[in-house]
Amino acid sequence: MDETVVKEIADAMIDSGVQAAGYRYINLDDCWTAPTRDASGSLQADPKKFPGGINALADYVHAKGLKLWIYLDRGTKTCSGYPGSCGFEIQDANLLAPWEVDFLKYDNGTPVGNFVRDYQKMSNALKASGRPILFRMCTWGFPGYWVIGSDIGHMWRTTSDIQDNWPRMLTILDANSVFAPYAGPGHWNDPDMLEVGNGGMTMTEYRSHFTLWAISAAPLIAGNDLRNMSQAIREILTAPEVLAVDQDPLGVQGTQVGDFQGVNKPQIWSKLLSGANTFAVVLFDRSEAAMDMNVTWSELGLPSGAAAVRDLWTRTDRGIYRNGYTANVPSHGVVLIKVVSGGGNIPSAMPAG
Repeated sequence: MDETVVKEIADAMIDSGVQAAGYRYINLDDCWTAPTRDASGSLQADPKKFPGGINALADYVHAKGLKLWIYLDRGTKTCSGYPGSCGFEIQDANLLAPWEVDFLKYDNGTPVGNFVRDYQKMSNALKASGRPILFRMCTWGFPGYWVIGSDIGHMWRTTSDIQDNWPRMLTILDANSVFAPYAGPGHWNDPDMLEVGNGGMTMTEYRSHFTLWAISAAPLIAGNDLRNMSQAIREILTAPEVLAVDQDPLGVQGTQVGDFQGVNKPQIWSKLLSGANTFAVVLFDRSEAAMDMNVTWSELGLPSGAAAVRDLWTRTDRGIYRNGYTANVPSHGVVLIKVVSGGGNIPSAMPAG
């Protein structure tokens, strides 16, 4: 990671259509700083990697209509051994503000002191800095009761790091789902970045990964190299009706319908959307064989009777269905639908199913 790469990613966000789809932030993660602070104790950008400095880089990013995200750590050292912010919270926050940074990922690389106190310190320092900065707490697990109803951070990691493979993605999905009641506008459960396009899963699995993060109201952080992604990966990351599920203004995190069925069993996930009697529903086949899957309106808490169904990946109306919907789902795949129940909400032009 260096200044050239960051600028190339900013350009690629525009050229690829990712920015137009709604993605806004470019992430400078660990290793952007010089190995030591300067004589006054201030952080410095590595002069070889970022010869123009962070402020100039922020200017470049902002000129593209994008925002800059940067990394610090609550400990004495970052995960890679660079200077941490322990004892420097106010000084570091007051450095980010004039640099015009928009987002802070605050890691937990070399934990020292009191967990709650340290995140509160940086939260207070950011608020006092004079610049609105989105605060992501990289807490490596749900941080606990102290975030509920608080204004310490805007999002918090609910698990340790994701990896680009099917079993790890499922483990994080399951762990993150436990905390669904605590998500909502301005305070989000964060199951870590997307691995879509990094090569460790199939296209079917990447589509499932993206769909399940969307139904979970997760912050969508593209983890692939936008400069050389395929058209198929681009279509996953920018799928408009899937993004709309994730970004629905009601802010509900979707949950599994019924009890957990096991690692390799089919599952149904649902998410209440804005609009009367409207749900997004994922039919998710975690097994090793394709199968027909069914969801009933009663399972969603909808009244019996007619409901309109739309497939959000193919962007096609499937018709009006009376009491439920059945679809064939590929192994490790998903079918994502929107269900709208109630006479006035059903598009009159939809065919009967």
